[in-house]
Amino acid sequence: MNVRSRWLLICIGLGVLLNPLNSSMIAVAIARLQNVYHLDYTGVSWIIFSFYIASAVAQPVMGKASDLFGRRRIFLTGLAVAFVASLLAPLSPSFGWLIVFRIVQAIGTSMMVAVGMAIVRIHITEKQATALSVMSIFLSGAAAIGPFIGGVLIHWWDWPAIFFVNVPFVVASFLLAWRTIPRDDPQAYGVRNMTFRKSLEMIDAPGILLFTVGLIALLVGLMSAKSAGHVSYGHVIVGLVGLVLLTVFVRHELKATSPFIPLRTFAQYPAMTWVNIEFMLVNVLFYSLFFGIPSYLQIVRHISEFHTGILMLSLGLCSLIVSPIAGRWIDKSGPRPALILSGILMTLGSVWIVTLNHTSPVISVCLALAAFGISNGLNNVGMQAALFKSSPKEIIGVASGLFNTSRYLGTIISSLLISIVMGDTLSVGGFRLLGVILTVIALSLVFMSWRHRKSGEES
Repeated sequence: MNVRSRWLLICIGLGVLLNPLNSSMIAVAIARLQNVYHLDYTGVSWIIFSFYIASAVAQPVMGKASDLFGRRRIFLTGLAVAFVASLLAPLSPSFGWLIVFRIVQAIGTSMMVAVGMAIVRIHITEKQATALSVMSIFLSGAAAIGPFIGGVLIHWWDWPAIFFVNVPFVVASFLLAWRTIPRDDPQAYGVRNMTFRKSLEMIDAPGILLFTVGLIALLVGLMSAKSAGHVSYGHVIVGLVGLVLLTVFVRHELKATSPFIPLRTFAQYPAMTWVNIEFMLVNVLFYSLFFGIPSYLQIVRHISEFHTGILMLSLGLCSLIVSPIAGRWIDKSGPRPALILSGILMTLGSVWIVTLNHTSPVISVCLALAAFGISNGLNNVGMQAALFKSSPKEIIGVASGLFNTSRYLGTIISSLLISIVMGDTLSVGGFRLLGVILTVIALSLVFMSWRHRKSGEES
C-alpha cells in the first residue's frame, strides 16, 4: 500500500468513525441531560431515537445520492454538515433544538459512512482486504470506546464536550479528503441528465417519507402514553396513524421499482430473512444494555460519568479483543458454534443483571459487561458470516443494506423497550424487569441459532 493510499485510508477512517462514536458517547450523557433539561427517561430517550431513525434513513439514501452527485462530493458535504451540527448543538436553547442538531449530525455522519467503504474499494486496489479490515476497526473501535470517551469528557468539562470533540476529527478528515480523494468524474454521474422527478423516484422519496413519518408517529403515540401514565384518544390516534402509514409503506415498497427497503428480497430468501431477524434481536439486547447500564450506574448507584465510562470500557475492549479470534474460529467451524456461544453468554449476562441491586459489587457489573462484550465480538463476525452464507452472491449488496437496516431497527426497538420499562425514573426494579425481558430474548437467540444453523447444515 503506497503513501497516498494510507493517507486516503486515514482520512476516510476519521470521517466514518464519527457516526458510531456519536451514537455511543451519548450513552454516558443521558443522566446528565435528564438533569439539565429536567426530563424523565422517556423524554430524554428521544436523543437516542432521533439519531438512529435519521441514520437508518440517511445511510441508504446517501448511498443512492452518491450515484447522482459523486462520492467525493457527498463525503465532503457530510463533513461540513457534521462540523456545523457539532458547533451548534452545545448552544441549543432547548432540548427540542438539541434533537434537531442531533438529527443534522446523524445525517452528516451517515453521508460519510454511506460512501466511505465505496471510496476505499474503488481507490485502494492494493491490499484491499487489509484496507477494509482497518475501516471496520475504525467503525467498531469508535463504538466500543465511545462511552469511555464520553465519560472522560463529561467528567472534566460537561455534556457539550461530546459534540465539540468532533471538530478536530472533522477538520483533519476534511483537509486530508480535499487532497487525497480523487475528484469525481462528471461523466460517471447522471445528475445533469436526470430530471428532479426521476431522482426522487430513484431514491424512493415516497417510501422514505412513509417510513419516517409512520415510525415517528408510532413512537410518539407509545411514548406519549407512557410519559402521561395513561392512554388517551390522542395517543391512540397518533399511534394508529403511524401503523397505517407503515402498512402503506410496506405496500408501496412491494410495488416500487427502486424501493428504499427491498422487502421482496425477504420473501425470496427465507434463510437470509432469519439472519436479519436474529441480528435485529441481537441489537435489541445489546443496545438495551449499552444504554441502560450507564444510566443504572449513574442514577441508581451514583457512580460518576468518568467511572461509568471506565466500567463500560470492559464491554468495548472485550468486543475488540474477541472479534479477530472469532474470525479465525468461524473460518474453521462456521458461524453456528460462535453464535450459540454468544447466545449463552448473553443469557448468562441477562440473568446476572436480574440479580443486581443497590449493594451489588461493581465487579458484578463488569462481569455482565464482559459477557456482553465477548458475545458482541462473536456476533459482529458470526452474523456477517451467516449473512454471506445465506445470501446469493448476486444480491450481496442489497443483503448488506438490509443487514444495516436490521441493526438500526434493533437499536430503535431497544430504546423504546428501555423507555417503556423504565418510565419516568430508572430504578432497580425496572432494571431487573429489563433483565428478565433480555433473558427471554437471549434464550430465543440460542434456540434460533441452533435450529436455523442446524437446518442450513442439513440442507
